[in-house]
Amino acid sequence: MMAAYLIADVQVHDPETFSTYSPGVAATLEPYGGRFLARGGAAETVEGDFEPHRVVVIEFPDMDALKSWHESDAYQAIIGIRHRSATTSVIAVQGV
Repeated sequence: MMAAYLIADVQVHDPETFSTYSPGVAATLEPYGGRFLARGGAAETVEGDFEPHRVVVIEFPDMDALKSWHESDAYQAIIGIRHRSATTSVIAVQGV
């Protein structure tokens, strides 16, 4: 089994609305073995021209768990809050 990571760069446009999304995410992760590795701490570019905003890294046991979480009813019930309050780039990558 190879771990999988969801990496998101989130540019929040409506902090008040976004504040209702963040706490809800944690509750959706547990059934899929997801855990935050980074969640909005300081980020700086050390190479290239990437301009990070709020960077989030979530580890899952494998890609199937990541995809199952993302498609779950619990997460889908709150994802619209993020879509309304932020511009986000999200990737999923396998790791070690």
